[in-house]
Amino acid sequence: MFGSKKSKQSDATNSMNSKNLALNTLVNGTEVEGNIKTESDIRIDGTLIGNLSCAAKVIIGPSGIIEGDVNCQSAVIEGSFEGLLEVAGNLTLKETAVINGEAAYDKLVVHQGAVINATIRRKGANPTDNTIVKKVNSKSKQEVEA
Repeated sequence: MFGSKKSKQSDATNSMNSKNLALNTLVNGTEVEGNIKTESDIRIDGTLIGNLSCAAKVIIGPSGIIEGDVNCQSAVIEGSFEGLLEVAGNLTLKETAVINGEAAYDKLVVHQGAVINATIRRKGANPTDNTIVKKVNSKSKQEVEA
């Protein structure tokens, strides 16, 4: 009788917060062939051969490998990626990252040591702009934010 409204509201809020805190994990030594779709963050430390659609953050750990297309809100890459990478927000390439293929992003951070063998472009950029870098094939010499 007393506090029943508060209890129901509290339960709904806790349910929403737990969804935001959820983290899917593909651990080292695990290999998945197929497509994955998730609403919450996902961390890949194993191998995914297939496509990944994520409404949140994708983290490819140092031992992680993805071969396929990835569409996500933000991404942090420490491992290997090969395919088409579409990031709506921030794309961070750590020191141990290796990317091959194509990547599109809104904001880019590249740490020293990351290897980019890809066509990369800023989302919304005019294809004739200088913001497109074609077939970059080198290690970054310094941390760059574009």
